[in-house]
Amino acid sequence: MRLRASRVAEPIGFDSLRSLDETRWQSILSGEPAKAAQWLEAAARYGLVEAQTLFAQLLLDGHALPKDSARAFRWFRIAADAGYAPAMNMAGRCLEHAWGVARDWEAAAAWYRRAAEASLDWAQYNLANMLLRGRGVPRDRPQALDWFLRAAAQGHAKSMNLVGRFLEEGWEMPANPSAAMAWYRRSAELGDFRGQFNLATCLIQAGRIAETTPWLQQAAETGSADFLREMDVWAQLHPDLCPKPVLQTIASRLAAIARGHGGAIPSTMAPA
Repeated sequence: MRLRASRVAEPIGFDSLRSLDETRWQSILSGEPAKAAQWLEAAARYGLVEAQTLFAQLLLDGHALPKDSARAFRWFRIAADAGYAPAMNMAGRCLEHAWGVARDWEAAAAWYRRAAEASLDWAQYNLANMLLRGRGVPRDRPQALDWFLRAAAQGHAKSMNLVGRFLEEGWEMPANPSAAMAWYRRSAELGDFRGQFNLATCLIQAGRIAETTPWLQQAAETGSADFLREMDVWAQLHPDLCPKPVLQTIASRLAAIARGHGGAIPSTMAPA
């Protein structure tokens, strides 16, 4: 990780810190978490925007540091104000979900748009979701689809799933089940659990039930808590379509989540 400065002035020791090569940074970041956090905080205080963003993420997640969402938001804002697109996106996430700051959907959408216009795929996806739902911006499905397509063109799996949804539902275009299935497959193959589930349901509708088990199993193994609850409702309504091992995986993971551990850790970059 080669870090860029967001400040003009260079405090003592800045040059040596900046000169650390990719191998050394990867060694630090993959090493003992508390030590990595110390290095990131030092680099953040020297004004390095990537370090500010990573340090903020540690604070937001409570990983290697006490969880402090308010402090995380402040660091995201510092890097965002310096023009760093991933930090702009995370400032939007904090504002959308009231992580360390009062919820403000309008401000969240504005940050997403700035990062989206800088070609960050996650921000394009997040802005598209705001436009699709009418959160902080007027509801605008055509514009949402455009941003989903831009992110999908960069290989963004969750956006591919949403393009499939537009095609399946006939939003802003004639419904096209075969094209929807193709998009769901691309999303599923890249590991998105919703894409995997949606591909499975399309296969069921096409009478290709024997092909669904691997996709349902993968979705059950990696889905977020909210998704698993949705999948559980579907499975209970369609017991003949959901194989027993998949049902067992859903039940096991939901039980683990109820105990406070064992669930998938959704990315904080985007909605799960």
